[in-house]
Amino acid sequence: MRTSRIAWGAPLAAAFTAAALGLGDLTPPSDVASLPVASALPAVVPTPQSLTRAGEDIVVTRRVVLVADEDTDPAARARLVEVLKAHGAARVDVTGLTSAPASSRDLTVLLGPASRPDIAAALGTTRVPAQAEGHAIRVGTGRHAPGVVALGGHDAAGQFYAVQTLRQLFRPATGPRWKIAGVRVSDHPSMALRGTIEGFYGQPWTHQERLDQMDFYGDVKANTYVYAPKDDPYHRGKWRDPYPADKLNELGELVRRAGENHVRFTFAVSPGESICYSDPADREALKAKLQALYDLGTRAFSIPLDDISYTKWNCEGDATKFGAPGRAAAAAAQVDLLNDVQRNFIATHEGAQPLQMVPTEYGDLTDTAYKQTMRAELAPEVVVMWTGTDVVPPSITNAQADAASTLFGRKVFVWDNYPVNDFGNTSGRLLLAPYDKREAGLSEHLSGIVANPMNQPYASKVAVFGAADFAWNDRAYRAGSTWSRAMSYLAGGDRRATEALLVLGDLEHLAPTFGSTPWQSQAPRLAAEVSDFWASWDGADRDKAIRSLRGYAQQIERAPAVIRGGAVQRGFVADAGAWLDATELWGRAAVKMIDALAARNDGDKERADSLVAESRALQSRARAVRTVPARNTWGEVQPKVGDGVLDTFLAQADIRISLWDVAGGGDNLALAGTATASGVEQDLDRFTAAKVNDGDPGSRWASGYSDDSWVQIELAAPARVAAVTLAWESACASEYAVQTSTDGTAWTTVATERPESCGNDVVRLPSGSEPVRYVRMQGVERATTWGYSIYEFGVYGAVDRSG
Repeated sequence: MRTSRIAWGAPLAAAFTAAALGLGDLTPPSDVASLPVASALPAVVPTPQSLTRAGEDIVVTRRVVLVADEDTDPAARARLVEVLKAHGAARVDVTGLTSAPASSRDLTVLLGPASRPDIAAALGTTRVPAQAEGHAIRVGTGRHAPGVVALGGHDAAGQFYAVQTLRQLFRPATGPRWKIAGVRVSDHPSMALRGTIEGFYGQPWTHQERLDQMDFYGDVKANTYVYAPKDDPYHRGKWRDPYPADKLNELGELVRRAGENHVRFTFAVSPGESICYSDPADREALKAKLQALYDLGTRAFSIPLDDISYTKWNCEGDATKFGAPGRAAAAAAQVDLLNDVQRNFIATHEGAQPLQMVPTEYGDLTDTAYKQTMRAELAPEVVVMWTGTDVVPPSITNAQADAASTLFGRKVFVWDNYPVNDFGNTSGRLLLAPYDKREAGLSEHLSGIVANPMNQPYASKVAVFGAADFAWNDRAYRAGSTWSRAMSYLAGGDRRATEALLVLGDLEHLAPTFGSTPWQSQAPRLAAEVSDFWASWDGADRDKAIRSLRGYAQQIERAPAVIRGGAVQRGFVADAGAWLDATELWGRAAVKMIDALAARNDGDKERADSLVAESRALQSRARAVRTVPARNTWGEVQPKVGDGVLDTFLAQADIRISLWDVAGGGDNLALAGTATASGVEQDLDRFTAAKVNDGDPGSRWASGYSDDSWVQIELAAPARVAAVTLAWESACASEYAVQTSTDGTAWTTVATERPESCGNDVVRLPSGSEPVRYVRMQGVERATTWGYSIYEFGVYGAVDRSG
């Protein structure tokens, strides 16, 4: 983005006045509610504090007059000209108050401080927020102009954000013409700090990717970018060394691009792995590093002290000055350094913002000697970051934020570790679920939120879009609708591409924590479709089941081609390349398997078997896809697509077809039953018997370490059992028996199995058996020194027909 200032020679005069254009007549119709449906309020992101109908929409004329002065923000003016030309204005004449026409046949746009007389008059009764970055907009008609748009900012950023709102008020008219919604807007952010922290491990973003991010942040009114890539050697390991000239030039360009988008470039340097806190030379090296960035135009700085040890010192001098290593001593040393930087660097440099820091204890609510020292001795100006109640918290509440603020003696600044995918549980994942589970009202308890994105910058825009919306207006935030708008943004407004992105986003919806329970589930839309399918299938409406799920499976199959069709941002397509490859294959496999079910239901066994073989081959190809080239710490791995939902459906359908002759494609009776076992490994809750029939292929039962361990299902009602399926983990049996019982006391062995490897066993039981209530896997001999471990235990009832 290039900006330049208009040369202003004469003082403002009254030749161009609000009255001349009839701006004082910008009044809404007497009955705004009577406006046509087409005049419904447009969707704007971030959600404004107030957006109401002011009158009818106005037409964008081929020539537009833009009235600006020396107090008009250059970046806002440049963006406004760009937006107008993209929406039907062949010519935009920028003029000052002294040379503007007294009346005009063209659309007139006023841009500048809200206090400027012409803008104030045009805004009329529209409230102008007094908060930083606040702005007001009024769109209407005047006596001597076909349309007047007033964009008034509380400050320069407010002007820029007014233009970003206007960008979303355009709607197509007839032919190539455009209209602007006749609205009034009064808006300001709820949180002072909003944006991202590039703080992940693994391959950092490229320079061009960062430049693109700055433009994106401008679009979503995110005002903060913290430069803190863990794998930039000059950020962490080589923090004392100055950046090479070429890297410094890149950072300078990035600082300038951030400024053009009203993004506060925040430079972070993380010395904790090797700094000697008591060494004056190290402190001077740190300040010299900050000074180099200050000279490039940076005015915000951060010293992260996360992911370091505080049980040892890096030099003997620290032990002498601060005592034996430990929580309190580490905090004392860090506070001494941070206060020095705040008082002797930040406070002495014009325009510098308060220092930011990340504590070593950044993800809990436990009061410790470390936090006690921090809140007692850290300079009150210093901003403290906090990740929530864990490194990746499942939610953040107002009460938690208050507790953290109490612990650190100030409102905390949240470093939100979503959608970052640099830890083990994210292996193979793009995190495309919406930004969610953050409580409305947090704006009253935090100083701001920055999201830690993925190594994939364009794919990160989905969650960052939501985080920016939440931080701007948390009380009006709606995760689902913002998610759809984020996909539309990536698709350039193309509806078909937006829907394809939503299909992909559903398949990449799982959001892991550091523990075993994710904080957002995988593929909720697909899961609902599959659930409806089996309900219809088992409810004897199999044609309906096939029609519905096959249509959605085709959407999955076709989504990658649509996403690659040109409408979606090319960077996103590149980021998601491996996942798109795998999605197409999984989608094709699903269509084949659904067709196989239909064929088997129609009595065409030969065609069904052929389709199952095709589906299995496609699944194998999908599992062979790898994330190449690897950007993440987890390297070249299989991209996960709808795992636990899509693959589970395919496995269930495959089993039903393979057991058709005895079970007729019927349902898994175990899901409605109750599981019990002889024991559980170390009595751990995550390995209980209930895991074998919970329908989750990722959970499992694990036994104690004895050969005679068992697990059983009590069916909801007695049934004739045709087959049993066992999905073994690597700790399987070298020999086991399948037993049945009518009363849970007397048992009959109906099959003995000696599998050659651990995997999925399908055990067909003798035909003609009587109804039973209990089905058991009785261990005979373990294949390992561990106990037995089973993901899923399926029980399928017999039917009288075959074929």
